[in-house]
Amino acid sequence: MSNDKEKKSFFKRLKHKYRLIIFNDHSYEEVVSVKLTKLNLISLVGSSLIFIVALVSIIIAFTQVRELIPGYPTSDVRRQIIMNALLVDSLENEIRMREQYYTSINDILSGREPRSYDRPDTTIRYEGLDFNRSEYDDLLRSQIERSGRISMDRADRSGLLEDIPPMHFIPPLRGLIINRFNSEVGHYGVDMVSEPNEPVTAVMDGTIIFANWTQETGYVIQIQHQNNFLSFYKHNAELLKEVGDVVRAGDPIAIVGDSGELTTGPHLHFELWHSGVPLNPEDYIDF
Repeated sequence: MSNDKEKKSFFKRLKHKYRLIIFNDHSYEEVVSVKLTKLNLISLVGSSLIFIVALVSIIIAFTQVRELIPGYPTSDVRRQIIMNALLVDSLENEIRMREQYYTSINDILSGREPRSYDRPDTTIRYEGLDFNRSEYDDLLRSQIERSGRISMDRADRSGLLEDIPPMHFIPPLRGLIINRFNSEVGHYGVDMVSEPNEPVTAVMDGTIIFANWTQETGYVIQIQHQNNFLSFYKHNAELLKEVGDVVRAGDPIAIVGDSGELTTGPHLHFELWHSGVPLNPEDYIDF
């Protein structure tokens, strides 16, 4: 019973009313008069504290004030941490590639077969795709073909091909030519057949500027050479290089295949261009 009385008296005291009066110190005039209870005062103080804590949290979370907190990294420090993480990842990848390279050299010098390493899968097959040409697509193709014929005619008249410096190319594939260059029918390269899984090699030093899959010619790789030469390798089964890779003459860049719609069997379609003009590869390469 005594405990219940104490609780009731406690709550009654919380509800007791008090008056807060502010007087003018000189005239004793009443300036402000506020009637309060202990319960109202506790509620007011608690609400004020919650509001202040929430406001400070929002300021710290969404403004640069948080960088003034001791130990909190600045934006420059966080940016440097991210850059260091990227550099470390690149260095680890470079070290792993060098270890694989030296291991392969050691295997060759020791008379063992070089071990193979996992390579990113670039032989994704796009099945079940239905592409329909629109009238705008056919119109664009015809415009490009007409502009290509005009540029070739101008090149023939201006003697551009006579200015090509002496260059040394190597065959892109060990095989036989089954379809020769014929610009009149739009065949701007040669078709070659070889043994299955034969590597396709770069005809000259250069940089990979395209390596991807296309609907008509399958897996295509394109190399930019010096003196405005371009070489194209189409219908591959697998690509061994990526865009940005620097290759040397004779480096394997793909595996011969029959990917794409415009193919009747495993072969390589090879094209050689100079300054936007298709060249007959047989005039420059000893197949």
